[in-house]
Amino acid sequence: MSPAGGGHAVVAIGSNIGDRLAFLRGAVAQLDATLGVHATSPVYETEPVGGPDQDDYLNAVVLVGAAEPASLLAAARAAEEAAARVRTVRWGPRTLDVDIIACGDTRSDDPDILLPHPRAHERLFVCVPWLDVEPQASLVGHGPVADLVARLLAVPGTAAPRRTALDLPAGNTPGPRR
Repeated sequence: MSPAGGGHAVVAIGSNIGDRLAFLRGAVAQLDATLGVHATSPVYETEPVGGPDQDDYLNAVVLVGAAEPASLLAAARAAEEAAARVRTVRWGPRTLDVDIIACGDTRSDDPDILLPHPRAHERLFVCVPWLDVEPQASLVGHGPVADLVARLLAVPGTAAPRRTALDLPAGNTPGPRR
């Protein structure tokens, strides 16, 4: 299956253990080396969603070169491995989480890499930074990301991600930079 539409994939990264910013920066470097980074969002601090009691996350979105779903997954897992990610508790604390959110119009029902990500439309920590790097973004099957953000923020008691003054490298890959 080849990527359809769009010249990039959308990757969400997050960390809530140790030097969170260093883990995010390491992920950007790893993704740039394997897929090519086209753009990085500002860094947001967000409350955990689901799972056990844990510290807040630093989150960002990275636009990388389009690739086959298996190649995207391999790059994501390599970045997590480089950060010594250990999978113990679902939605538990982690040094690094790298999720493939979308790759153009590509759809995948492979249980190892579902595209688009099945919960992206419910996650402000994905949608808000995604809008920073791609204001006209649309999530296959769910519509414009700006509309998703508006709907999510309209829910009473919803905490918006907090934009930080922290930043990430933009990568070294030629292409559309934001």
